[in-house]
Amino acid sequence: MSKVIWHVAMSVDGFIAGPDDTMDWISEREDHSAVADDVMSSVGAILGGRRWYDVATERYDGRAGIYGGAWSGPVFVLTHRPPENPEDDEITFLTTGLQDAVAETVAAAGDKDIAIFGANVAQQCLEAGLIDEIVIHVVPVLLGDGVRLNTSGGPRRELVRTHLGESGQFTDLRFAVSAR
Repeated sequence: MSKVIWHVAMSVDGFIAGPDDTMDWISEREDHSAVADDVMSSVGAILGGRRWYDVATERYDGRAGIYGGAWSGPVFVLTHRPPENPEDDEITFLTTGLQDAVAETVAAAGDKDIAIFGANVAQQCLEAGLIDEIVIHVVPVLLGDGVRLNTSGGPRRELVRTHLGESGQFTDLRFAVSAR
């Protein structure tokens, strides 16, 4: 059975993107995570939000930059405002509701998992009870500002840690999200 995974890197002070949506604090490190490799190999499709798409396209080579260019597969972007002339015709823009977007992404993944990228869509999925697992790579840096892991103010969610490990200076955490 496939899982919906929120896969993210986070600074020690709780930010998943730095000021002005910077992510170089992750990519400039030489640490390599076996847990990230495991997640990447299990993912058959990705669902992100429009802000994630805009930042990834502008700064990180868009779809081609996912997992440092080591992953390929269907990418969906949930948005109220699809671009008129998308730069990558292999990205599908969805204007449906959240549950339909997740269902379409799951169908595209086949028997593999889906990864959720972008804080807003991930938080919406978490609030709706659609996330099965959260995988966090804690990076030893203090950013001081940026995009927080979770600011939704949604219902409390209990997590069950299923893995605690290290990859160089990264701390790898896997959590199962308990049902409501």
